[in-house]
Amino acid sequence: MSGQVKSRKRVQEHGEVFTNEREVNAMLDMVRQETERIDSRFLEPACGDGNFLSEVLRRKLDVVDSRYRRSLPEWEKYAFIAVGSIYGVELLRDNTMACRKRLFGIVEGRYARVSKGGGNQTFLDAIAFVLERNILNGNALSLKAVNEHGQDTDEPIVFSEWSVVLGDKVKRRDFRLDEMLEGNVDKGQTRSLFAADNTPAVDWEYDEETKSFIPKPIREFPLASLYEIGDAK
Repeated sequence: MSGQVKSRKRVQEHGEVFTNEREVNAMLDMVRQETERIDSRFLEPACGDGNFLSEVLRRKLDVVDSRYRRSLPEWEKYAFIAVGSIYGVELLRDNTMACRKRLFGIVEGRYARVSKGGGNQTFLDAIAFVLERNILNGNALSLKAVNEHGQDTDEPIVFSEWSVVLGDKVKRRDFRLDEMLEGNVDKGQTRSLFAADNTPAVDWEYDEETKSFIPKPIREFPLASLYEIGDAK
């Protein structure tokens, strides 16, 4: 990281101040067990150019390396799971693009070492596609996508969930972030009765992984090989 501040103007207009590496690691060390769980999901609502997310990814890939480096297909699968578990929202487009590039570079560098230069380009294409879906240009306060000037649009922020099943087959489901944050109640409880009158009705389903109710996805995709997921845009 070159510094905590890019310019005084950006601080004044957007409150942009980057967390330095020492604080990043100190904070992540407080949840070390989760940072080292390959499929543990992380969402950073103002991710900047990826100071936190890049360190989370490095820690996850350290675990992937230690467990699966002897089998390239297994390494690819679990590296895919690690990347697919990391999410970020960033208001400024240049930061969004820099974050995607930074995370991709971490995977690309690890992959080159593990594969000894004999890797599969379609794997890297899949990683790039996941990062396009997981690191989004948006406003984490309004939960809306933004335009190139950082202004809210009418479109909600939509993330993709990636579940690896049946070997290298991936199930993709898309969710609205605002609905996800509104939900997540415990089994046997009901959602709040105080939602705004103009809030669209949301269908809910019980999620065994989180042991809570979550909104149903707004879109589901058929199973596809992780090497082909970019074809299902």
